[in-house]
Amino acid sequence: MTPDESVNVLGTALAPCSRRPLTGFFRDGHCNTCDQDPGSHTVCAVMTDEFLAFSKYVGNDLTTPRPEYYFPGLKAGDRWCLCAARFLQAHDEGCAPRVMLAATHARALETVPLEILRACAIDAESD
Repeated sequence: MTPDESVNVLGTALAPCSRRPLTGFFRDGHCNTCDQDPGSHTVCAVMTDEFLAFSKYVGNDLTTPRPEYYFPGLKAGDRWCLCAARFLQAHDEGCAPRVMLAATHARALETVPLEILRACAIDAESD
């Protein structure tokens, strides 16, 4: 699998999202993606208790550790590459986490409008 070009939603080089916990479809710390990433794990989000509860409620428990997949479980404050569709769903339900635009892959724009990402952004590029 070869990653798509590492470009963020701002058109610049994709910044890292998280190394602790290690995130990304490729587990490279970036929200890189490719055609084999059906969930489009492209939105670098900062977890909140509200979002983690929502995600568990809709069937994706991100808090329980899964050592067999080298997954430590997430807590509020952790950064994680979310599926673009799950982020949009959380936004529509009023519980979207904040995002790092510089670390969100440009391919997220195929699912999430830039205006929504900007409204949820916490990095300096959100102005």
